[in-house]
Amino acid sequence: MKKLAVIFSFFLFTTSSFAQTTGEFEIARAKYRGGGDWYNDPSALSNLISFAKAQFSIAIKTEYKDVSIGSSDLHSYPFIFLTGHGNININSSEANNLRTYLDNGGFLYIDDDYGIDEHARNMMKQVYPDEEFIELPYSHPIYNNVFNFENGLPKIHEHDNQSPRGFGLFRNGKMVVFYTFESNLADGWADAEIHNNPASVRQQALRMGTNILVYALTTL
Repeated sequence: MKKLAVIFSFFLFTTSSFAQTTGEFEIARAKYRGGGDWYNDPSALSNLISFAKAQFSIAIKTEYKDVSIGSSDLHSYPFIFLTGHGNININSSEANNLRTYLDNGGFLYIDDDYGIDEHARNMMKQVYPDEEFIELPYSHPIYNNVFNFENGLPKIHEHDNQSPRGFGLFRNGKMVVFYTFESNLADGWADAEIHNNPASVRQQALRMGTNILVYALTTL
C-alpha cells in the first residue's frame, strides 16, 4: 500500500490538467434540476476525502464544491459525485456540457440513494444516446485497486432486498461513469449519527469509496 501511495501522489502532482494552481485536485458534487435532493448527506463526500487522505499522500483538497451540470465550472474538477432520491432533469445544453466534460477526461460517479435509478439512466441516455451501462465483473480494478472486494460492492443499506450492482459507461474503451445501485455507499460515508450504520459497515463503504476515487484519478 505504501508503494501505491507514492505512485499515486506523484501521479496527481505531475500529469493532469485538472490539478489546481496549488498542485492539489478539487472534486465536486453535482447540482441538478428536477426536484431530486442532490444536496443530501453533505458530510458524505468530506468524510470520504478525509478517509482517503489518511490512507495515502493524496494531493486532494478536503473541501469539495457544488457545481451545476450545465456550468462551465464542471470542467475544473476531475471527479464529480452525483446522488439523490428522486427526479433529475437536464436539457440539451446540460447534456452537451456533461458529454464534453466526460469526453475530455472527467469522471462521474453516481450513487443511487434509492429512487434515482430510472432518472440517472435517462440522464445518461440524453448524454450518450448510443451507449449503455455495462455491469462490471468483480475482477474489475475498481473492486481491487486498493482494497479488495472479492464479491463486488458492499451492501450499506437495504431497500428492496436486491444485491448491490456496479455499472460502468464506457467511451473509447475508457470508463467515464461508474454507477452503484442498491449499495448506497454514500450513506456509509456520512457522519455516523446520520444513519447509525455500524462502524464495520461504514469502514467498508469508505474503503470502496477510496477505490472509486483512486480509480478515477489515476485513469485521467
